[in-house]
Amino acid sequence: MTELVSSVAEKVTEKLGSIAHQEICLAWGVESDLKNLELTMCAIQAKLLDAEERQAKELGISLWLGELKDVLYDAVDVLDEFECEALRKQVVKTYGSTGKKVRRFFSCSNPLAFRFKMGHRMKEIRERLEGIKKLSITFKRVFFVGEGGGGGEWGEEREMTHSFVPDSDVIGRVDDKQNIIDLLMHPGDNSNVSVIFIVGIGGLGKTTLAQWVYNDERIATNFDSRIWVCVSEDFCVLKLAKEILKSAGGEISENMSMDLVQASLRSTLKEKRFFIVLDDVWNEDRNKWIGLKKLLIGRQGSKILVTTRGQKVASNMSPGPIHGLKGLPDEDCLSLFIRCAFNEGRYEQYPKLVEIGKQVLEKCKGVPLAVKTLGSLLYSKTEVRDWISIRDNEIWKLEQKENGILLALRLSYNKLPSYLKQCFAYCSLYPKDFRYYNGELIQCWMANGLLIKSNASIEEMEDIGEQYLKELLSRSFFQEVEIRNTTLWSFKMHDLLHDLSLFVAQNDYCLIEDTNKTNNFEKARHVSILDRKLSVDETVTFLRKLNWIQFKYININESLVETCISRFKHLRLLNLSNSTLETLSSSISTLKHLRCLNLRGNKKIKKLPDSICDLQNLETLILFGCEDLEELPRDIRKMVSLRYFEITTKQMRLPANGIECMSSLRYLSFHSCHSLISLPQGMKHLTVLEYLDITRCEKLNLREWDDYLTSLQTLHIGGLPQLVSLPQGLKGSADTLQFLCIFSCANLGVLPEWLLDLSSLRKLQILFCRKLSSLPKVMDHLTALRELEIRGCPKLKRDYEREVSKDWDKM
Repeated sequence: MTELVSSVAEKVTEKLGSIAHQEICLAWGVESDLKNLELTMCAIQAKLLDAEERQAKELGISLWLGELKDVLYDAVDVLDEFECEALRKQVVKTYGSTGKKVRRFFSCSNPLAFRFKMGHRMKEIRERLEGIKKLSITFKRVFFVGEGGGGGEWGEEREMTHSFVPDSDVIGRVDDKQNIIDLLMHPGDNSNVSVIFIVGIGGLGKTTLAQWVYNDERIATNFDSRIWVCVSEDFCVLKLAKEILKSAGGEISENMSMDLVQASLRSTLKEKRFFIVLDDVWNEDRNKWIGLKKLLIGRQGSKILVTTRGQKVASNMSPGPIHGLKGLPDEDCLSLFIRCAFNEGRYEQYPKLVEIGKQVLEKCKGVPLAVKTLGSLLYSKTEVRDWISIRDNEIWKLEQKENGILLALRLSYNKLPSYLKQCFAYCSLYPKDFRYYNGELIQCWMANGLLIKSNASIEEMEDIGEQYLKELLSRSFFQEVEIRNTTLWSFKMHDLLHDLSLFVAQNDYCLIEDTNKTNNFEKARHVSILDRKLSVDETVTFLRKLNWIQFKYININESLVETCISRFKHLRLLNLSNSTLETLSSSISTLKHLRCLNLRGNKKIKKLPDSICDLQNLETLILFGCEDLEELPRDIRKMVSLRYFEITTKQMRLPANGIECMSSLRYLSFHSCHSLISLPQGMKHLTVLEYLDITRCEKLNLREWDDYLTSLQTLHIGGLPQLVSLPQGLKGSADTLQFLCIFSCANLGVLPEWLLDLSSLRKLQILFCRKLSSLPKVMDHLTALRELEIRGCPKLKRDYEREVSKDWDKM
């Protein structure tokens, strides 16, 4: 199926509607082309929603959507090129050009040549879109929203649940059941109704657990009335109130008003200790929940049990205990699998199949519905080859039956807003069990234009990306969160959700871990190649099969980089981390759309070409671990869009009029710059810098650093033997600094009294500063401080140990 078309269409519309883009096109004299393109987009977008929902039943629609998506991607590239050229002209006006004027006259940077070229490309895009719009007439009967149909095998409907499950149908979950019952039997607080949540991804067995609890004798005895309501997508207060009233024994009629229903419901419940299960809740609108809960007033000890996939649903509904449901243990999974895959008692006749079955279960990661899905696919099959086929194929490539695991997970995906769908699909470029880091993933989303910012928004892109991550986390798309500090955290994706990402991302995003098992990658726009067995020649041959690529690769050399640069002119992200490059081609400057260049861990690279400074759209440049890099390019100030910059260099002093001119910088790191003796002068001009890291720069002396950073929120300084006191420049961040980490500064003796002026400081870490003997006298003046960590500082530990040391009262 064809996915993500709406997301790409929204990106085109966003660019067309931006004020900046309208001004750019006006300047180039292509405003009429812009308007025509916008009108065509409006006509096509009106058809998209229904088309995407119904493509499973109509092959022609799927093909139509595929053609449309190709054109939309090209349209994004064309519109982006206008922005690139406008920015290039601005930089040339400010700093001058490094190019040769004669060559520039014949290039597309010549205004006449550029206008001719782009006018032609916009016309071509518009004609292709017009052709696709006309083709849609062929499918007219399915393009009108509301004329029946919809959904197909991948529709959003889920069967209504009920309250009964035989005890014999439940395997495992004994401890989960007991925990829930303990919470239900607890008398609760002073409120007459308390709420308990069961939260987990689709297919974990939340409904089955709730059914099992509902039918327990202890629950039947403890509550006067038990009520089961399958809520699902439609959280209509009137409809739910009627369902609850009917189950509680009240009388209802089809035309009952809300007032009659609420009066009858309150009258029915008020003398009862009731137990209500609201199964499969998706609603995130707190007002709707409050509207329902006001009607549910019973005796003290009444309980509501809610099953949901999202932490956000639980937090929006009501404070109350959350039971996070985990996967089944291996032993229980095997018992469930055997029940689904074999006739009763027959499994002992097929010990080899059972052994293969154990390997099949590794795909399921403890999710009962996945176990049932794969077990059912193998039911009555006794040939070893059939079992091996299931074992060796990804779940998303197997036959998808009604009520299977992928369909269950797909419901969660369908509920995502379109801007999150593309971000989720992007995660398919990483292997299973990969640990994602928030900053790195956000940079990749930014580079590929997946973060949406309206004209009226004042939020920074990084903050929008952080919101996207937290929303996906609240919807249970991520798990195993590890918080490193206030700004850095990591997480994983459940293997089954990774399978879902691979399914929805196919044809757009392609993860290639084994080139011998790859198909349908020719039209991929984003490719991650992780096959380490490939030789350079084989990789070059493989890349030539691709039309477009966002490149992420391990074990790479100069010829491979040349191939990428020469072939893929619309690259947004180029990850060359941990490779063996000794030089970077000067032709890197031709990648005008490039937003992210990662050279992390290139230990042999000595110099960057001056032409790299022509990458005016570059937002992220990572030189961390480039231990042999002799110097930064002299015109680095021309990289006016750079927001994130990690530096490792052998330079003693950084060039003047360099970093301090990069006014878009929000994150700056100097790491292992062993020869660096001073920071650039004029850093006070970095007015949006929020994060500064200075680590393992042994010769760096910060005594002369007096530049005030007025937006700084996080400062890491460590591995600085020359540091004897904190730099005066830190005073300029008194109102903004929230996190200060000082570590491994062997000669730091005292902290200044003006540290108490840091009125916004929330977290202070002091680690392994062995000579540090005292803190400022009245630490309680740091009224915003919430967390103080002191470790590896023996003199401080002696004087400030909790509650027993002489200076503890100062804390």
